[in-house]
Amino acid sequence: MSPTEILQPGVGPIGGEHYLAASPQTVLWGRLPCAADAPVLTVASGATVTIDTVSHEGILPDQGQDPLAYFTGHGVTADAVLADAVEIAATSPRDPLLDGPHVITGPVFVEGAEVGDLLKITVERLLPRVPYGVISNRHGKGALVGLLPRGPANVSVFTPVDGGTGVLPIADGGERIVRFPLAPFLGTMGVAVAGDERPHSVPPGAHGGNIDINLLVEGAVLYLPVQVRGALAYVGDPHFAQGDGEVALTALEASLRATLRFEVVPRAEAIAAFGEVTGPLVRTGEYLVPTGLDPDLNEAMRAAVRAALELLQARYGMAEHLAYAYLSAATDFDISQVVDIVCGVHARIREADFAAIVPPGSGA
Repeated sequence: MSPTEILQPGVGPIGGEHYLAASPQTVLWGRLPCAADAPVLTVASGATVTIDTVSHEGILPDQGQDPLAYFTGHGVTADAVLADAVEIAATSPRDPLLDGPHVITGPVFVEGAEVGDLLKITVERLLPRVPYGVISNRHGKGALVGLLPRGPANVSVFTPVDGGTGVLPIADGGERIVRFPLAPFLGTMGVAVAGDERPHSVPPGAHGGNIDINLLVEGAVLYLPVQVRGALAYVGDPHFAQGDGEVALTALEASLRATLRFEVVPRAEAIAAFGEVTGPLVRTGEYLVPTGLDPDLNEAMRAAVRAALELLQARYGMAEHLAYAYLSAATDFDISQVVDIVCGVHARIREADFAAIVPPGSGA
């Protein structure tokens, strides 16, 4: 395949006030930042940052840890392979037995962020850096552990992109294809945890991390409870597309250039707007999206229901029994993913249903 617009480091549109490239000096491979990590960039609250992210697919050991060889082996021209992916695969430290797979860019220190505040991350723009990605299923992972993959080897499916669609064949070597729409988002968006131990990159938590919520497309907002001074925000695990559940283990993983706005929501304003937010909270143009996380999918569902109840009571003053009835009648609870050790469920509460109610702290 021939390259279209390849967003090599520093090349192409950079819309933010700041630019953060992905390099061995600005990424962690397989771990998330903690309070002991020094920021790679400091910005004021309200600033926009354009951040290059690198997908782990194509650079992992089971793919040869050589993205140039891996992707050219699938017909990609050498100049369409990202130079930062090549450098990170060759030089960034990672323990394959102890660390996760994800390449994490950051952390970013946001001035004014204190423990108890919310960090508001607005997704301003997401640009594909390459016209291809990979979907993988690995042994011991995915929704059907022990059944798929069928053979002894892991399965990685190279997936070209044609305009706004991903392309997969119906059968290996076949000419008939299926197309599916792209909806890019960052699977990992988070803030640093307290202490001096970097979390594994796979399980999400109150800090965010690998939440894999496909609603976080352009225009969406993620709120996270700040756990250390400055928040120390980070992103990674870029996707071109993902179905709720992400059942095979990965979805269409591919590198993105993300322009994000980082804003501090002071604790008092956050509580007035949403109540006590103890985990990731998403807001789209249509929905408020509280989340539930737990290794047990049933418990994740219960946690999402509790978070939704608490949000409706705090934001709109809705009586608990009426909020419970409303959620049952009018709110979809979606499975974010079931493949990241900690499962995720998120609720989609239509804000239009509450248009006649002016919530306190609505500016948040």
